[in-house]
Amino acid sequence: MTAAGDGVPADWATVLDDLEGEVLAAEASMDRARTEEIAEWGRRAQEWVPPTGLGPVPPDLRERAARLLQHQLAVAEALVEAIIQSQRQRDVAARMSYAPPRPVASFIDRAL
Repeated sequence: MTAAGDGVPADWATVLDDLEGEVLAAEASMDRARTEEIAEWGRRAQEWVPPTGLGPVPPDLRERAARLLQHQLAVAEALVEAIIQSQRQRDVAARMSYAPPRPVASFIDRAL
């Protein structure tokens, strides 16, 4: 539900629903282990700005907002770890040689 159809959420419950959807989408990207999706979440540099005109979070939604914040922080930390791991794997892959292996010396023991 938006106020006057302008895309601005009409209430805090809607704002929290939207934020929770974003967190769940980020988690789903990590569960699929698709590095490009994970990296895209990492590139989202815009910080969330609370909508104006809604006032403070109502008391009955504060606990939900606090739980959501903790969930966001946990997912953000997991995203950072996934991005770092992906970069490490990419670096190792870049250092690997895909050329055919060189012949290995063979020694045959013959009685003289």
